[in-house]
Amino acid sequence: MGRRVFWDPTGRRFGGLPTFPWRMAPDGLATRRQLRAAGLRPGGQEPAAQLMWRSRRYRSGVRVAYLYEVAKAKPRRTPSAAQLQALGKALAARRVCPECGVEQPYCIPTRYGACLPCHGWELAT
Repeated sequence: MGRRVFWDPTGRRFGGLPTFPWRMAPDGLATRRQLRAAGLRPGGQEPAAQLMWRSRRYRSGVRVAYLYEVAKAKPRRTPSAAQLQALGKALAARRVCPECGVEQPYCIPTRYGACLPCHGWELAT
């Protein structure tokens, strides 16, 4: 079973969306990640097609990536100064240990609920 298993440009077999194998998407279509690298976003459009490929990492054995039309994509929005300030405060709050109150140079792991020294780990310096 090769790549042709996922070749369905009409969309009859895989949920009504045209389907292509990995690295065989037609020109003019891009994934979200590719749009973001180009400074674009889908802008509310529905996926125009999908990529499918086999993967051993997932229980189903098949991965899917949706494709969007580049021509319909919109430019990415730039955050306002207030949004950037709020984001900075939120990230700073994640670095303050709730036990000792010291701001660490990393985000406090939610797994431990405290900074690494409070949890008993010694940091290599």
